[in-house]
Amino acid sequence: MRMEEPPLLIVSNRGPMRFETLPDGSHTAKRGGGGLVTALSALTTQRPLTWVASALSDDDAEVAGEGVYEDGNLRLSLVAHDREEYDRYYNVFANPTLWFIHHYLWGLAMEPDVDRNIRLAWDAGYLPVNERFAEAVAAEIEESADDSPVVMVHDYQLFMVPRGVRERAPRARIQHFTHIPWPMPDYWRILPDDIRRAIHESLLNCDIVGLHTDRYVRAFLHCCNELTEGEVDFATRSVRFQGRDVQVRAYPISVDPAEFERLAASDEVREEEASVVLARPEKMILRVDRTDPSKNVVRGLRAYDLFLSQHPEWRGRVTMLALLDPSRPEIPEYAEYVGAIQRAVREVNDRWYMTGMWTPVDMRISDNFPQAVAAYKHYDVLLVNAIFDGMNLVAKEAPLVNQRDGVLILSENAGAHQELSPWALCVNPFDIQAQADAIYQALTMHATERHDRIEGLRAQVREHDISRWIGTQLEDLAALRPVEA
Repeated sequence: MRMEEPPLLIVSNRGPMRFETLPDGSHTAKRGGGGLVTALSALTTQRPLTWVASALSDDDAEVAGEGVYEDGNLRLSLVAHDREEYDRYYNVFANPTLWFIHHYLWGLAMEPDVDRNIRLAWDAGYLPVNERFAEAVAAEIEESADDSPVVMVHDYQLFMVPRGVRERAPRARIQHFTHIPWPMPDYWRILPDDIRRAIHESLLNCDIVGLHTDRYVRAFLHCCNELTEGEVDFATRSVRFQGRDVQVRAYPISVDPAEFERLAASDEVREEEASVVLARPEKMILRVDRTDPSKNVVRGLRAYDLFLSQHPEWRGRVTMLALLDPSRPEIPEYAEYVGAIQRAVREVNDRWYMTGMWTPVDMRISDNFPQAVAAYKHYDVLLVNAIFDGMNLVAKEAPLVNQRDGVLILSENAGAHQELSPWALCVNPFDIQAQADAIYQALTMHATERHDRIEGLRAQVREHDISRWIGTQLEDLAALRPVEA
C-alpha cells in the first residue's frame, strides 16, 4: 500500500464472510456471495481495508462478541443487533417499504398504508440499526488514528449512516452508493415529510453520492431540489448543502469476465449442463431472476403465452427455462408473488400441453448458481424484462459465456439498458405484445446479426468490468481533499 493512501472502510448490511461454529466451539469463515462482495473483496489483494457489516446469524453474533475478525488485509467488524429492531429495519422498512418505493411497485390506490407499523419500523428499527453502524464506523476510524479515512457506504439499508458518520468524524471522505433505481420526487411523497427529508439530507452528508446510471443521477438531483434545502446545480451534478459541495455521479456496476469464464468451465457447472440441455427442444428462452415483484416474471410468462398463441409453428420447438432464486419469503408481498408466478406457469403449461416430451415452461425455484451459469451457456434468447432494476447483472454475465449467439431482450427500465441497448432488443416491460414480438424477432433473427449483437455485448462488458467500476470510484475519492472540521 502506498503511504499516501488513507484507510479504507467498506460499510454494508451483508458482509464478505459468514461464520459457522465447529463442534470444538471454534469458528470457520466462508466467503459471502454476491457481486458486491466479489468486487470489494478483491481490493484486499491491493491494500488493507476494514469492512463493517451486520452479524446476520447466531454464529456471526458470537464472532462479533469476540472482537474484530482479521484475515490478511481484511479487518471485519461485525455489528450485532437486537432481533426485533433488525426485523423492523430489514423486513418492514427496508423491505418492502423502501424497496417498493425505489422500484415503483406500490399501486397507490390501495397500498401502502403509512401506519403505526411503518413509523415504528423507522423509529425503532431503521434509525437505531443505522445509528449502530455509524458508531461502529466511528470506532474503526478512531482505531486507525487517521481522522480523514475513505468511507464507502453501500445501499438502501444504510441511508442514515452518512449523517451519523459525519457527526462523529467530520473530516472523513464519505461516499454512499445505491445499488437500486432512484425514483423521482413525487414517488418519495409516499413517505412522511420528516422521513423522506431525513433520508436525502443524510446522503447530502456525503462527499460523493454514487448511482448506477445518468437517469438515476438526474432523479436524485430532482429529489434534492424538491425535498431538501440543498442548492442543486444540474450542470455540474452537484448539491450545495450546509456549506459543503456534494458530487452526484454515475458508476455502472459490472462483473469480472475472467471469473465467469473460469466458472463456466468448472466441474460444478458442467455437472448441471446435462439437465439444462436435456430439457431443451430446438430453442430455449432463459430467464434467471429472484422471485421478486420487480423482476416482472408474470408479465414475461404472459408475453411468452401470447407468442405461442400468435405463432403456432413454434409450439413444441421452444421452451422457456425459468430459474428463479427464492427471495424474502418471510415478507407477505414476496410470498404472494411466488404464488402468482406459479399460477401463471400452470396456465401456460395447461393451455399448450401436447403429448410427448415438450414442456412450454420449465420453472425451477432454487438457489443454484452453477445451474444458472450452465443455462447461460445454452440459451438462444435471454429475457430480462424487469419493471425497474438498478442494473441487472444477468444481462452482463450471461453473454460472456453463451455458446449459441443468444439474443438479449432487455427492459428499458433496467439500469443495464443505458450501456447495452445498442446490442439488445429493448422492450417496455409493461407492453406484453412488444415482448411477444421481441421473442419472435430473437428466435428468427439471422445468424450474422445474432453473432454481431452478442460480440458487441461482450466487448462492452469486458471493457467496462468490475475493476473499472471500483477503480473509478476510488480515484474520485482519492482526489477529494479531506473535509475541514
